[in-house]
Amino acid sequence: MKRTLDLLRQKGELKVIDEPLDIYLEIPHLAYAEVKKENSKALLFTHPVDKKNNITFDTPVAMNLYGSYARTELLFGRSVESVASEIENLLHMKPPSSFKDKFSMLGDLFSLKSVFPKRLKGEGECQQIKYLGNEVDLYKLPVLTTWEQDGGPFITMGQVYTQSLDGSMVNLGMYRLQVYDKNRLGMHWQIHKDASHFFDQYQKAGRKMPVSIAIGGDPLYTWCATAPLPYGVNELLLYGFVKKESARIVKSLTTPLFIPEDADFVIEGWVDPNEMKIEGPFGDHTGYYTLEEPYPVMEVSAITQKKDAVYLATVVGKPPLEDKYMGWPTERVFLPLLKTSAPDLIDYHMPENGVFHNLIFAKMKTLYKGHAKQFMHVFWGAGQMSFVKHAIFVDEKAPELDDYEAFIRYVLNRFAVKKMFISEGIVDALDHSSPETLVGGKLGIDATSEEKIDPPEVLEDTNLLEQVKQLLPEVKAMRQYMTETSNPVTVVALDKTRPSKACFQALKPLYKHLRIVVFVDDHKNDLDNAYMLTWRVVNNIDAQRDLFIDGDTVGVDGTNKTGVDGFERRWPDDVECTPSVVESLKKRKLWDLSEELEKKYQL
Repeated sequence: MKRTLDLLRQKGELKVIDEPLDIYLEIPHLAYAEVKKENSKALLFTHPVDKKNNITFDTPVAMNLYGSYARTELLFGRSVESVASEIENLLHMKPPSSFKDKFSMLGDLFSLKSVFPKRLKGEGECQQIKYLGNEVDLYKLPVLTTWEQDGGPFITMGQVYTQSLDGSMVNLGMYRLQVYDKNRLGMHWQIHKDASHFFDQYQKAGRKMPVSIAIGGDPLYTWCATAPLPYGVNELLLYGFVKKESARIVKSLTTPLFIPEDADFVIEGWVDPNEMKIEGPFGDHTGYYTLEEPYPVMEVSAITQKKDAVYLATVVGKPPLEDKYMGWPTERVFLPLLKTSAPDLIDYHMPENGVFHNLIFAKMKTLYKGHAKQFMHVFWGAGQMSFVKHAIFVDEKAPELDDYEAFIRYVLNRFAVKKMFISEGIVDALDHSSPETLVGGKLGIDATSEEKIDPPEVLEDTNLLEQVKQLLPEVKAMRQYMTETSNPVTVVALDKTRPSKACFQALKPLYKHLRIVVFVDDHKNDLDNAYMLTWRVVNNIDAQRDLFIDGDTVGVDGTNKTGVDGFERRWPDDVECTPSVVESLKKRKLWDLSEELEKKYQL
């Protein structure tokens, strides 16, 4: 970590903040604003304090280390594309046909020796200072409370090390960890995650489960913890593959688990399978709060640390954030692996405002009728890709997937109702819009071939709004997008008093002027802000419930769901900054985000 901070400082990528700032809201709010700037910096807060409990911490807090493409490659130590290329070459390795080929292959295979973690004897740097038994106190760590509605402080960059009941498999994952008191943590491992599968084994056996949580050290450990590797594969193998050197690991003091010897902090403990406690709420990476639910509890048996430790944290909420940049190498590195299941896949991309699981674009070679639908099934059955709610597939002639305006224009000129594929499958535990938890609607759109479809008779916005209001008095505003395409998108802002489906049906006399109608709440939505409208709508829809079709016209219900819609689950609030905290930071000349960006990203 010290080498990383020195490197970022040398490259002009580190901003040091020496003013004392509170771990409650102040530090995370500043990090939240910083990463939204075009030339954002990594932040080092040298004097974190806990004003409520009158505590001053000796440990600095580092944030936004991955907060740009340039910093991400600095932390990798090489280009992300070179890692992806090596994985692709490895997957396509052929038997050598000449001595030169054999020699070359030996070099490739020899380099793989560093993939495997190296177990060291004795203790590591991470164990220079030890707190055992009654000495354990989580409140001595500067754990942040990010949002006003959060259930408490949360560790957000923890590398969670677990193993199967028989010890044959180990896992490194990243799960948020709520601090309940001085020696207990809430373990938010969702039902689909590897650590949860291991927990099931301990639960059935009636035995406590060992857990070790590392914080800091080489930042690449933290990225590896997010990597969607197959079940049972140790994520530290990926560290060795990227770094070309083995991860050096040592045994925890009170659990059988091994952790990186250079971690800044290690929290060790045991999870009792019979104890569950309410965890949350937590302002999550979806930009909404995840609501309270019971999760397992870890009783901490030891905390160890380096002498000059740095506490690593991140902040999640409305995009764009640090997870955008951490997701980029995941997208690139795992493309070759995804191609093994879908060999005609050319590329895929997860737009940041689709917050990973809510929206994906994919480019493919189309070889036969129904090929795109086959790909949809592949995607929805492939590891963490199976959580994706909305997928749009295009052919090789399509523009670059991150050229959003050109891409959407291309799709809208090929869209037709018959090219929509609506299904059901698993959704992320963080998804709030499906009628029930963990299961919800999926939408696939096949835009791989041209479709001859007559465009609607487009009216000017003011004229159309006037006619819409005559049919729907609850409409407050309206905006049309992509009117030059075969399928213009009309966004309608409502003060909703009835289900959106009824509003869609009321517009039937105007269908000749409409093709895709998206309903949003008037409250908190800016119809000129396509970035945040996309974020809101893909968060808020369930494809089975919220898509309405009448002939060639499609309605999309992107509103918050309430009792009016027969929605029985509790709808969470948006994640938002606390105005008094922002005002205080501005007065101290610490908050320097422009009002334009504050408005754009709806802080």
